[in-house]
Amino acid sequence: MANFEKTELEFGHKKQGGLWLLSIGIVLIAATIFGGKFLVHPIIFLAGYYAFFYIVNINRKVREKLSQGGISKFQIKIIYFSIAALFVLMFCIAGPFIPLWDWRMIWLGVMLATGLHFLLWYPVHGKSMVILGIICSLIAVCGYVTDLPYAVFGYADAAAKIVCGVYMLFFSKPSKGYIYKKAAK
Repeated sequence: MANFEKTELEFGHKKQGGLWLLSIGIVLIAATIFGGKFLVHPIIFLAGYYAFFYIVNINRKVREKLSQGGISKFQIKIIYFSIAALFVLMFCIAGPFIPLWDWRMIWLGVMLATGLHFLLWYPVHGKSMVILGIICSLIAVCGYVTDLPYAVFGYADAAAKIVCGVYMLFFSKPSKGYIYKKAAK
């Protein structure tokens, strides 16, 4: 049986995560408003996604201004793993509906994949990501089991991201958490 050791994590990048969530929530609202037959306008979504990805996650000045502590090599590995997991989840959940051009099921699948991938971000930002992951996943599941217009769920998902983003950016403080990792031999 493997030995595990308790490892302390520092969550000092909540403000950056909050700005990202706030930004992507706003982009989702705009893309949903102008979604038309696609439900989420792909050009608005992709342009906003990539512009804010650069501004928030690539731009060193923004990252340094929002940083309130260090980030471990383990946390960086989790970031890359969770991004890769997002694409795998989108392929598995939303992918089967692409040949059918079923935009509702595609976007609900993307929404569910995103919610599930937020759960993986606990080691980077803490409990708020688990709460957001559960809320976004539940919103997507509600979209699957009801026939309400997609926009209801698109706006609800965006609102959840904006509320969590505002909390993380303006009100959340750096904190610590723990995970159990396999002990080194």
